[in-house]
Amino acid sequence: MEEAHLQKHNSLSKISQITTSPNPQNSVDLSNDDACDQHSAHHTHEIAHNVDQFITTIAAIDDKSSDSPEIPDFIETFSKIIESRVKKYKKSSDTGTRFGKMTEDDLLFIHSVRRISKLTNALSEFPADSNVNPSMNQTSAALQHAMVFLEEEFRALLEDSRSDADAEIVLRLSSCSLKSQQDYCELEDPGQSEEYPAYSPEVVAKMHEIASTMISAGYETECCQVYYISRRNAIRKKMARMDFEIMWNMDDVAKAAWETLEAEISRWINVVKACSEIIFPGEKRLGEAVFADYPSICRSSLSNIIRGVVIQLLDFAEATAMAKRSAEKLFKYLDMYEALQCLVPTITGDSCWGDLIDEVSDAVDRIGESAVSNFCDLENSIKGDLARTPVPGGAVHPLTRYVMNYLKYTCDYKDTLEKIFEKHTQLVRRFPVAVSLDLEKESESPHNFETMAGTTAFSIQVVTVMDLLDGNLDKKSKLYRDTALRYIFLMNNGRYILQKVKGASEILQVMGDTWCRRRSTVVRQYHKNYQRETWNRVLQTLNQEGLVVNGKPNKPLIKERFKIFTTTFEEIYRSQTTWVVSDEQLQSELRISISAVLIPAYRAFVGRFRQYMDNHRQADKYIKYQPEDVETMIEKLFEGNSISMLRRK
Repeated sequence: MEEAHLQKHNSLSKISQITTSPNPQNSVDLSNDDACDQHSAHHTHEIAHNVDQFITTIAAIDDKSSDSPEIPDFIETFSKIIESRVKKYKKSSDTGTRFGKMTEDDLLFIHSVRRISKLTNALSEFPADSNVNPSMNQTSAALQHAMVFLEEEFRALLEDSRSDADAEIVLRLSSCSLKSQQDYCELEDPGQSEEYPAYSPEVVAKMHEIASTMISAGYETECCQVYYISRRNAIRKKMARMDFEIMWNMDDVAKAAWETLEAEISRWINVVKACSEIIFPGEKRLGEAVFADYPSICRSSLSNIIRGVVIQLLDFAEATAMAKRSAEKLFKYLDMYEALQCLVPTITGDSCWGDLIDEVSDAVDRIGESAVSNFCDLENSIKGDLARTPVPGGAVHPLTRYVMNYLKYTCDYKDTLEKIFEKHTQLVRRFPVAVSLDLEKESESPHNFETMAGTTAFSIQVVTVMDLLDGNLDKKSKLYRDTALRYIFLMNNGRYILQKVKGASEILQVMGDTWCRRRSTVVRQYHKNYQRETWNRVLQTLNQEGLVVNGKPNKPLIKERFKIFTTTFEEIYRSQTTWVVSDEQLQSELRISISAVLIPAYRAFVGRFRQYMDNHRQADKYIKYQPEDVETMIEKLFEGNSISMLRRK
């Protein structure tokens, strides 16, 4: 008991010493701002020291319910100094923030506010009806006024970034393609992210001091609310500058024309990329600097800010994923898928992000499902192409061009599609029913999975599309009455498919070199079939059997053979000059192969039987074309020209 009584006596004695110590401050007129400033400049440090001592002393009192300390006069003086400083700041004629360059006086004010916060908390531990109540009311009022001012100052600092005060900073997004997740997520210039948010280091330091002061004084809610609203509005401004409308909903998407929605998706992708590469990393840097003393508050504030933005972006993605499927929409969905995947790393690393990461992952899955659905709609497009009119001249069919160009662009997203298909389809490794290609050897068909470099769910889907296309083309080839033209059609389309695969490394990786070799075999077989159907008939007219019997020529039969050759060749020439072979290499190969078969046989025939004509005039009558003429005419085949008549050479 004696020890406790002695400790109490010592505490009260210290308070008495502080209270009765010389206080020249009391003689200053604190109602005058200038006097207060002069007083503050000379004596605030001394008063602050006394306040610290007083706080330490009353904190040591054990029984605060019965022992109320005597309040020294400098407590009132200290409160008035803070009130005076707040008034002077508010009277400042400067627009925007009032702290200026955070002078020594500004820092002293910040520390004084923190000190009076501690003092108010210490006094609040004594009974409300004790003699400390008037002083606590006084310090509480000073603290409240200081907090209101700091809240306004904090808001002004947050809203006065260089991006708004000066010229607008354009978000320079990475120009890398979506083909590689690693490349896609990297910034084009690592330094460019420093441009957002556009605060100077001095301003960030001020915000840190204010935030720490407000939070330590128990004004965490007010501080965080100002920070949240300001940063949320800043992000919305960035989105507005990128022309992205965040108010889309399911009904808007359902009613929107695809052209409108496609443009909005492009803007959405740009915003997501900006968030991943610039905005969210920038917000994280700013939050970690402003709330450096309070990591948990930093994480909570960032979570609230970023969550609101992400949810709005996900709402649009969800609505878009519900749009009517169409093969043409695939690529926009793939871009959305990749953009969302790159968003995940920017919101990972803390437990508070867990549910948000789950929501993003769910949205990624739904976009992936939509991508699979839209890709599979390509099959319906092929099956639904039931045109009954053959393409003139046996040219490459528009369906072939469409499908192969579609697959070419699709394979640019090969890595992404392989991930999507592995997750969203239950395809099993299987050999599809062989599509009849009217080949002499069915085993030469390229449509077997073992011919491919690597079998994945996506590659199986690509080959399935190839099979459907070949089956469709085979049906379309039968629309041609001329069997030879049918093979020209199949050859044209087969060659086009092969060239497209060879010309695109991504699709070549899917199909593999073995597939290409087998496809080449198929095209060569079409070539052989065409040649057999067309030029074997001509060669039969040059058959020398029976034209010379026992050394005597059968002149009437020889003349008849020349006439048949001329008629047959002109018929073929007339029709096949209108046929189309647009691939120059294939066109050249066909002409060379025709000449190699026909010209030697015709030259030999003319050379042997021309001598049996009665005279030169008769020879010109029956031998209408010289071998050189035939060779020249072969060079005009497959150009798609309409020949009205043949002039005698």
